[in-house]
Amino acid sequence: MIAQEQNKISPELIKMNPLSKIYIPGHRGMAGSAIHRNLKSKGYTNIITRTRSELDLTNQQAVNNFFETQRPEYVFLAAAKVGGILANSTYPAEFIYENLMIETNVIHAAYTTGVKKLLFLGSSCIYPGLAPQPLKEEYLLTGELEVTNEAYAVAKIAGIRMCKHYNQQYGTNFISVMPTNLFGPNDNYDLETSHVMAALIRKFHEAKLNNAPQVVVWGTGTPRREFLYVDDMADACVYLMENYDAPDIGEFVNIGVGEDVTIRELAELIGDVVGYNGEIVYDTTKPDGTPQKLLDVSRLRKLGWNERISLRDGIKQAYDWYVSKKL
Repeated sequence: MIAQEQNKISPELIKMNPLSKIYIPGHRGMAGSAIHRNLKSKGYTNIITRTRSELDLTNQQAVNNFFETQRPEYVFLAAAKVGGILANSTYPAEFIYENLMIETNVIHAAYTTGVKKLLFLGSSCIYPGLAPQPLKEEYLLTGELEVTNEAYAVAKIAGIRMCKHYNQQYGTNFISVMPTNLFGPNDNYDLETSHVMAALIRKFHEAKLNNAPQVVVWGTGTPRREFLYVDDMADACVYLMENYDAPDIGEFVNIGVGEDVTIRELAELIGDVVGYNGEIVYDTTKPDGTPQKLLDVSRLRKLGWNERISLRDGIKQAYDWYVSKKL
């Protein structure tokens, strides 16, 4: 009980400043690197990072030692094992194990060492597969999860609830955000494990280079998806960390744009941006996943944040990054 009282956080302490010691687990990933860029652009200079080889976040003792010695004040928990439908379906045990280990180790160490504030990045896949659209925060755990990414979703729900219950029992200030489908610099372009945006950018680029007569897209093309450029997501995360505490935003807050497109519309837009003029063919033997996944972002709007980068502009920037890296 004494240890718990010592680790309770006073509200007046919850305010980042340029010299605050900030740790970003997962700083090399798409989300983490975008948060890193955003913080640096806003003048934050005391940012701690560790690569996977330097700190294994699934190792509890290593994480505890790191937090004890480094004593970060603020944490953006962006580290996760992520992937698309194929990866989630093929490696469900790895997705649930690694994500649960990362979350529990980091969140608990943040509590025991008195971190002032932590932001946990979840995923919009936490919602029931057939939930009403758009997806409101209160729809969490009201129905069955989409089977193709259940393991990942369960792990992310556990992270949200862990933050909630640590706030309840220990008085911590751990907030959670649920980004929609992200894309941009440092995305994963491996066709075996990538999400739809990165996979299509790579497919259309390679088809253009090879003068291929057609590009094959998984599924029927009818599912609707919402996409957010990752630098907008990062800006929203930093905005919430700077301006709002756990009681102010509820259990968690959706981060998205509040608009979606069909996979067919997305494929045509990417083909146009890339400059591919061949045929687009849909392989209907492959799974579609959830019919629609659109976030209700009214809570985020009320908190005062709006996106800045359009879907076309974001795709253009993501494509330029991909080409520059010759991935």
